[in-house]
Amino acid sequence: MQTSVEKYPALVLNADYRPLSYFPLSLWSWQDTLKSVFLDRVNIVSEYDRIVRSPSFEMRLPSVICLKRYVKQGKQPAFTRFNVFLRDGFRCQYCGSPEELTFDHVLPRRLGGQTSWENITTACAPCNMKKGGRLPREVSMFPEIRPYIPTPQMLNHQGRGFPPNYLHESWRDYLYWDTELEE
Repeated sequence: MQTSVEKYPALVLNADYRPLSYFPLSLWSWQDTLKSVFLDRVNIVSEYDRIVRSPSFEMRLPSVICLKRYVKQGKQPAFTRFNVFLRDGFRCQYCGSPEELTFDHVLPRRLGGQTSWENITTACAPCNMKKGGRLPREVSMFPEIRPYIPTPQMLNHQGRGFPPNYLHESWRDYLYWDTELEE
């Protein structure tokens, strides 16, 4: 029994053979992958055993593709809740808990604090409630890491610590090849 072709995403590598993104992992659907193959925008690096057919054509589904043109990373990542959590390692910066995550304005909005990379930190709901709209020194609650603007490379590096639930064997050689080996 063959499984649905929906279960065959392709890992997308930049022209330097590094994933476009580690978290979320840069994956394309089989349809987007085949479209890019036919438009000659990618090279096929590895394939699944699964074959797709039309009346006049058949091919194995690509499991790893590499862009022919290098996509330059932006200088600053999007300011999103997800990216703040990723920057902070999906942990409350006050107590270290990974549960009930939200974000906190280090300098409260009522005191002029902005919703920006440099003023938002990850907090669990209990710590956020405890700190409330007060300054860190007023409640002796200081974030473990002072909020900062991460680079896309920093977020990619941080994302490597959170592997996806599913990794096809053909992807492994391209995901962590530049990590330092232990002696």
